[in-house]
Amino acid sequence: MGAPDDIEAFRRLVLERSGLILSADKDYLLKTRLEPIARAENFADVASMLRQVRLTPASRLAQRCIDGMATHESFFFRDITPFDQLRDVILPELWKARAATKTLRIWSAACSSGQEPYSLAMLLREQYAKFGDWKIDILATDFSQPILERARTALYSDFEVRRGLSEERQARWLVKEGPAFRIAPEIRAMIQFRHHNLLDGMTGLGPFDLIFCRNVLIYFDPATKAKTLEGIANILAPDGALILGSAETVVGLAGSFEPQQGLRGVFRGKATTQRAVA
Repeated sequence: MGAPDDIEAFRRLVLERSGLILSADKDYLLKTRLEPIARAENFADVASMLRQVRLTPASRLAQRCIDGMATHESFFFRDITPFDQLRDVILPELWKARAATKTLRIWSAACSSGQEPYSLAMLLREQYAKFGDWKIDILATDFSQPILERARTALYSDFEVRRGLSEERQARWLVKEGPAFRIAPEIRAMIQFRHHNLLDGMTGLGPFDLIFCRNVLIYFDPATKAKTLEGIANILAPDGALILGSAETVVGLAGSFEPQQGLRGVFRGKATTQRAVA
C-alpha cells in the first residue's frame, strides 16, 4: 500500500492536524478511504499519493487525505436519549436560569454533515411557545471544510431523512427538492456553521450554555482528550451542560467535570453539581 516511512509520516500528520490516532491495526482504513481520493487525484495508487503527501504536507492534497480519514457518520436525532434529556430536563432548567436575559448559546462541536445541529434546531423550534421571544444561537463547527460545505447545503437524501426523522418532523421541517430534501429555512436560519479544529483551542468561541461534543473524544489519545475537555470547561457557563457520546466519559481525564446523576452522557462543572447536592 505504501512505503513504511510514507505511511508513518501520514499517521503523524493525521495525529498532528486532527487528533485522530491511526494505529497499525487500522491500516485497512488507509486503503479503503484513500483509494477513492487517489483515483480522483489521478495517482496510480495510494502508495504514490502518500509519497507526494509526505513531500508536501501543507498542500491541498494532504488536507484532503486527512479529511478522508475522519469518520463522518451522522444522522438526525442520533441516539435519541440526549435529545429527550435536553427537552425534558436540561432545557426547562435553562429556561428558568436565563429568564432575565432570554438568551441561549449552543455549540455543536465536530458537527459533521449537519444532522446534529439541525436536530437541535428542530427540537428548539418545537418548544417555540416557551422561547418565541428569545435569542437562540447555535454554532456548528467541524475541522473538515468539505463536510462543512455539505452541512451548509442542508440537502439530504431520502435514506438520510428516514434515518432519524419521524414522518411528522419530515412534513414539518423538510422541503422536497427533486429526489432529495432540504431543511426548512426557519431551521437553517438558527445555525451558524464555522470551520474550527478542536486542536486549535477554544479562544473566541464561547461562552456557551450547552455544548454537544459527541463521539469525538473516542478518537483522541488521553492527553488530547484532557486538553479538549479543559478548553470546553473554560467556555461553558458555570451552570451549563456538556453532552458527550454514550461511549465517552470524563473519568480520569478532566477535574472540571463530573456526570450528572440520573442522566446519560451529561456532564456538569463540579462546582455546579456540588451546589446542587448542598
